Amino acid sequence: MQDLQRSRPGAMIGLAFTGVVLGAFLGALTNSVNGWVSPTYFRNIMRWHDVADIWRASIAQGILEGLMFGLAFSVIFVAVIGIVSRARCPCRTSAAYLVGIAVFAVICWVVGGFIAMGLATLSPEFYRHAFRGVPEDFPEMLRYAWVGGSIWGLQFGGLVSVIVGSVLFQAKWRALTEDAKDSQKAPPGV
Repeated sequence: MQDLQRSRPGAMIGLAFTGVVLGAFLGALTNSVNGWVSPTYFRNIMRWHDVADIWRASIAQGILEGLMFGLAFSVIFVAVIGIVSRARCPCRTSAAYLVGIAVFAVICWVVGGFIAMGLATLSPEFYRHAFRGVPEDFPEMLRYAWVGGSIWGLQFGGLVSVIVGSVLFQAKWRALTEDAKDSQKAPPGV
């Protein structure tokens, strides 16, 4: 049984650092795909008309945004872990939740891309009027929609996954601490 009474401030610091790095990694990974799928999106939305290598610039932009979102979401998640566990959560336990948060955020990235493509397919006129710089060419518009929707999916999915992960962690921590108390109360040999 793990010792859940020992304070682990180092684990909290490591979790925060890992969350920020994970955000940067996810930003780089997703924007490496997005920059390849639709350089037009970045050219129009970011106004990178004078950028020669849109793909590399999109990766750098993904790292920057990933660092910012990773920092914000890590502050929330680490605060919850620290408060709920009183900074006693083992690194392995909190890291498992962090991985789950990242996986769910990537799933939301994909879902967001498909939703935007569906919207653009359903009503290309609406999509062109609702969003800036949407190309007239239908296949290019779908690629453009993928990028915009997937970025929103990752951002909103990241927030939702941090909230859900925090709630799930709180429930798990409560169960772990109750089990630890019960095992301490049990008579020897039982």
